[in-house]
Amino acid sequence: MAEISENIPEHCPGIESDAAGKSAACVGCPNKQICDAGKAKAPDPAIDEIKQRLNGVKHKIVILSGKGGVGKSTFTSHLAHGIADDDNKQVHQSGSGWSPIYVEDNLGVMSVGFLLSGPDDAVVWRGPKKNGMIKQFLRDVDWGELDYLIIDTPPGTSDEHLSVVQYLKAAGIDGTIIITTPQEVALLDVRKEITFCRKVQLNILGVVENMSGFICPKCKNSTDIFPATTGGAEKMCEEMDVNFLGRLPLDPRIGKWGRF
Repeated sequence: MAEISENIPEHCPGIESDAAGKSAACVGCPNKQICDAGKAKAPDPAIDEIKQRLNGVKHKIVILSGKGGVGKSTFTSHLAHGIADDDNKQVHQSGSGWSPIYVEDNLGVMSVGFLLSGPDDAVVWRGPKKNGMIKQFLRDVDWGELDYLIIDTPPGTSDEHLSVVQYLKAAGIDGTIIITTPQEVALLDVRKEITFCRKVQLNILGVVENMSGFICPKCKNSTDIFPATTGGAEKMCEEMDVNFLGRLPLDPRIGKWGRF
């Protein structure tokens, strides 16, 4: 695969696009000749390298969400903690992955946030640089012998998701768990996420409905903060032939306990 420059135009159509190297946005791009000749679409040697690196990882699960703010990262944290409660397991959780930082004896965390100078810094990167970082996290981290690698991703369907799927396919990715909230505005994006998974042949393990009702700590009555006006995630799963894995309540303690 030819070396791709990170200095790309704002409206780059993407190196996998049929318009790569040919659209108006490609004029002046340092990658124009590479894309136009189809060299950018050549198999990335990193795919085989990642396969070898992750040879000792038994299960690889990607956590997705269509909409932001539905509790995907909190769920990822709790899932990793839950698996780590089994003393016979070794778990590394990855929010994107050099050497894992261990928060428990059998639970390590890798995140792009570790590379930033402060907690308020933003990741202002274009697609190729994000792709390169994901490649490094999967290929260059010494993952060792693991039972589970859980990968937290940004909301939506973007370069990061395509890169993760591309790099993990050869290594044997188990599938994805999709997180949503009950209201239709979130389910609209989940339907698109399901379509994305099917297009890239990513196995959908199931959907979890998060923030599914708030239980008052005093009176114990349940209130729907996000009403399921169209039947919620369970009905959507029936319609789209996807496994419904269950519901989690809206409880501040869940977010508090999920912090490392």
